[in-house]
Amino acid sequence: MNTVEITYRCEPRDASARPHPLNSGAARARLDQGNRTFAALFDTSSPEDSRVRHIIPVDPHDLGLLAERTTVASQRPFAAILGCSDARVPVELVFNEGPNDIFVVRVAGNVLGAEVLGSLQYAIENLDGSVKLIAVLGHSGCGAAGAAVDVFLSPENYLPLAIKHSLRGILDRLLVVVQACAIKLARTFGPEVIKRPGYRRALVEATIVMNAALTAHSVQKEFGTDNPADLQSVYGVYLLETREVWTPLRGRGLAQPPRDQVGFSELGEAIARSVRIASLLELRL
Repeated sequence: MNTVEITYRCEPRDASARPHPLNSGAARARLDQGNRTFAALFDTSSPEDSRVRHIIPVDPHDLGLLAERTTVASQRPFAAILGCSDARVPVELVFNEGPNDIFVVRVAGNVLGAEVLGSLQYAIENLDGSVKLIAVLGHSGCGAAGAAVDVFLSPENYLPLAIKHSLRGILDRLLVVVQACAIKLARTFGPEVIKRPGYRRALVEATIVMNAALTAHSVQKEFGTDNPADLQSVYGVYLLETREVWTPLRGRGLAQPPRDQVGFSELGEAIARSVRIASLLELRL
């Protein structure tokens, strides 16, 4: 394994602010490029025993280094990201960003509850219009999605959780997505697909993608507009095994969520027939 050194560098003598994207398209492009940069740091094709050093510049303004002691830096994130609480997904590192670049909201399963909506609304309405993009980031191997799948496959497991209001709130939001994905897998590969050894994991991974897309769709309806130049929402899934952000329709990178029922049907088909899901089911497409 190569040695990788990631350094946040702040040079107080450099008073120039790090430029932020001016619109949603540029914001998505920056996040996509940032993830490609991060994933490439661990490319195993590099010479063995080599040392990779990567520097992420930090604007001194964002740490209050060039201000009076009585003042603090203003928030100026160019994107808001709704991610899962999973400790294996360091959001700023995943997108090659530093402090004050992104407004991060994290909740198990990246489900969309009232507190999450309130946090996003605060960022949009109170940060002087700096937020140009909202990204919903799921991740492979999500424990919340796995718990929802287990309840779906064995409904008797739901009762012990029903008395735990906080957990039930997360599971209930995911169970509808699990059911939709299970129906799509059965229609695509036949009802016998549930007997395949990799079915549970495939259903978990399909749920993760669909949940991220559905959440981004809801966020777009809540805060976005039809004008591409205005605030937009996107979604993606961070693959723990490759450190890449992925979507079934676009491949690498964040993608716009479906706009209607037809779009979600097409996405469901793309998820079911993706190489990722087929490999988990040990099927050839």
